[in-house]
Amino acid sequence: PTRRSSDLLGLGAFAYYRRVVEHQKNRIISEIRKVAVKVGLGAEVLEALDNALKETRFTESLDIAKKGIPQSLLIDGNNPLTLLHDALSKGLHVYDDDVCLELAQSIRVVLAELADRMTQLLRDDAELTQAVTRLLAKPTK
Repeated sequence: PTRRSSDLLGLGAFAYYRRVVEHQKNRIISEIRKVAVKVGLGAEVLEALDNALKETRFTESLDIAKKGIPQSLLIDGNNPLTLLHDALSKGLHVYDDDVCLELAQSIRVVLAELADRMTQLLRDDAELTQAVTRLLAKPTK
């Protein structure tokens, strides 16, 4: 049977999210590095993330970076880069359209959750810091 373009929504969605992750790879890894610095991970982790940023090959870069993911970014105990890497590395040639559509939706959810967690961990805590400082300060009168 001939395929209609509507039969390829899953393949298209999967290809789109693969492109997004490929093109935003360094931005994602840079944000993960900022979280790693903020939570005080060691030089070895930061070096791994730096090496991942230098790597131009997508699959290899994610493979290197997944070793440096902070615990606070794990999703249900899983490394989000491992989840993305495993899903995206198999490629469009392995899955049929229905599986690609399911994977694309899952990739979107994992990316959104990763972005939310990074934003929350990196947000400016100036107001909270000021509040704690005021509470710790001794009254002048």
